[in-house]
Amino acid sequence: MKLSIIVPCFNEVQTIAQVIKAIKQSPVEHQEIIIVDDYSSDGTRELLRSGLADEVDQVIYHSKNMGKGAALRTGFGVAQGDIVIVQDADLEYDPQDYLAMIQPILDGKADVVFGSRFAGSKPHRVVYYWHMVGNQFLTTLSNMLTNINLTDMETCYKAFRREVIQSIKIQENRFGFEPEITAKVSKMNCRIYEVGISYYGRTYEEGKKIGWRDGFQAIFCILKYNLWAEHRK
Repeated sequence: MKLSIIVPCFNEVQTIAQVIKAIKQSPVEHQEIIIVDDYSSDGTRELLRSGLADEVDQVIYHSKNMGKGAALRTGFGVAQGDIVIVQDADLEYDPQDYLAMIQPILDGKADVVFGSRFAGSKPHRVVYYWHMVGNQFLTTLSNMLTNINLTDMETCYKAFRREVIQSIKIQENRFGFEPEITAKVSKMNCRIYEVGISYYGRTYEEGKKIGWRDGFQAIFCILKYNLWAEHRK
């Protein structure tokens, strides 16, 4: 079994080297690490080209900034592993959770696994209250329309059987990827599992990028991909 790790990256010069190191130290031995640099302007691209790219299987450089969803679309398209997982290029999510994430797929029970920051007993950094409220609202709204009972729809950690994720046409270029992919795997009648993960959230001073505008976009995407037939595939 090979695990493809897709790392969408934008302006993460302070953390990208540490993330690569953490991925390599994860409990999953057979890995394919694919970094998609979404036209970083803070020195990340230069750092990758100066030798860091030699430590991973592939680095793809976007010619313009398009967003996380676009970077994932690029990475999913070239993945060769049996299972594909998303890893943000910051230090909020711990690759030590990979084995727990993919175990339901390895056991033949799941096609898709969500890593929940709100389930289980693993450590969580205490950060923004209103972000938590927003996440719960978006997850509840999504659940009402998909009829699945997730606790954390907006999580970064999502693992897929490769044939599942490569069969889906991803339309969203930014953070709308999360509600889009949730709606689409639910409509495919995929076997969806959820496992508790650890979470080390960043502050905006530390580089967190998602904001309130992305929350409104997520609401739009939840409605769009669940209710508007032409966008469901």
